[in-house]
Amino acid sequence: MTVSVIADAKPMDGGRRPWRRRPAGLLRAVPVTGVLALATAFRFVALSREGFNSDEAVYAGTAASIAGDTSLSGLFPVFRAHPVLFQLLVSLVYRAGVSDWSARAVAAAIGVLTVAVVYALGLRMYGRRAGLIAALLLAVMPYHVVVSRQVLLDGLMTFFATVLIYCVVRYAETAAGRWLIAAGASLGAAMLAKETALVVLGGLYVFFALTPIVRMRVPHLVGAFAVLGLLVAVPAAAKAYAGAGSSGQSYLLWQLVRPANHELSFYFTTVPSAVGLGTLGTALAGLIWLRREWTWRERLLLCWVIVPVVFFTLWPVKGYQYLLPIAPALAILAGRALDRLGLRAGRLALIAATLVVTISLAGASWQAIRPPQGGTFLAGTGGLAGGREAGLWVRDNVPAGAQLLTIGPSMANVLQFYGKRRAYALSVSPNPNQRNPSYVAVPNPDRALRDGRFQYIVWDSYTASRAAFFTAKARTLIDRFHGVAVYSGTARVGHADQMVIVIYRVRAR
Repeated sequence: MTVSVIADAKPMDGGRRPWRRRPAGLLRAVPVTGVLALATAFRFVALSREGFNSDEAVYAGTAASIAGDTSLSGLFPVFRAHPVLFQLLVSLVYRAGVSDWSARAVAAAIGVLTVAVVYALGLRMYGRRAGLIAALLLAVMPYHVVVSRQVLLDGLMTFFATVLIYCVVRYAETAAGRWLIAAGASLGAAMLAKETALVVLGGLYVFFALTPIVRMRVPHLVGAFAVLGLLVAVPAAAKAYAGAGSSGQSYLLWQLVRPANHELSFYFTTVPSAVGLGTLGTALAGLIWLRREWTWRERLLLCWVIVPVVFFTLWPVKGYQYLLPIAPALAILAGRALDRLGLRAGRLALIAATLVVTISLAGASWQAIRPPQGGTFLAGTGGLAGGREAGLWVRDNVPAGAQLLTIGPSMANVLQFYGKRRAYALSVSPNPNQRNPSYVAVPNPDRALRDGRFQYIVWDSYTASRAAFFTAKARTLIDRFHGVAVYSGTARVGHADQMVIVIYRVRAR
């Protein structure tokens, strides 16, 4: 058989040679690469300048315990309150040695990956330019930058939650069951990072209920919930196998009955500036301006934002980082609005508006990642000034077996991580129903000091500004048991150094 080759036959790609398409593909990759490089810079610069805060110390300590660090395993048990997917990831790098930078690098890398997923999601929903703008806004958004630089669970949860939105979008477009099953797996992974990810399920329920055009088939839904159930069962099975099955239940009960820690308006006064007023204003303006172009896409993003905001506003316990999963949705809505502005008003208007919003976000992020400049500190916004230095002093100067008494558990956690000495807190309630189950109360500190149970009392400005009663109690105990200051730590506040931590050695009477 003879095979003839036609010399002038057109290639199957429609006439364009492969080598002619590559430069265009590379040029398209340049802006995305630049955005990811910017996201990397904002998340990795001076990553370990400040030591851990309380939550970071707990999660890093758990990761060290998983990695087999015997000096921390007795202080930070593996099964405490939350699932341990993020801690497992940190434990992988901790096998080469425990350090602040390596743990935060894991969180920062996850933050950069989230920016990449936002680009893919924006590209899928509104096109390449909208996706690129959304990724740019998230890359420099103070809310996401600050949280993703810390050893916290919310960054990983937000990553999987963003992947979940992508899977739901693909399912809405194709009705292919594999995408809804992938969505169930993404939600399960998000809950393995932090169980509060379950709240996003409420947003999905509202979306599907209000969007009959997107039909959900029962077999697909069953498959998605089956995968979700299998993943959620993993931590419960691990706890049961390790004999720690009641730890999560006790923590959940405490969260349900504990008093509110912030005002009802907390998120409305803190999150808008963290997300960026420019981002928020652009997203809202776009929704109003383009209201005649609304589709199921806008409804999905709005449900994703509104349901968590309502839930956590009404939930008594509030944390700065709890609403982080809404940040990608707001960035995409803002990217959509700016993209449409470019189509209607021209490229110069698009560039000018994007630069204004981006520069405002970048400036705020740069200020946020600098060392604390004020006398106040909001949990979840950064490290605890002076804590690492005090902890290292404890490690090098406090005898093994000695115990410390702090005003609150935040400083106790930090000193335990860095100092590798047991620390207890005065403010922990002796009533089991009114305290975190992870903490042990000191019902009679005066008796404990007389018996020689504690050799050191720690005062810190962070807790002193929040708990006046227990600060006064600590001062009384210091005077009563002849406290002598053996360590003083300062931190730069504004243009002056301020005392932030003092450790007193006390004597039993």
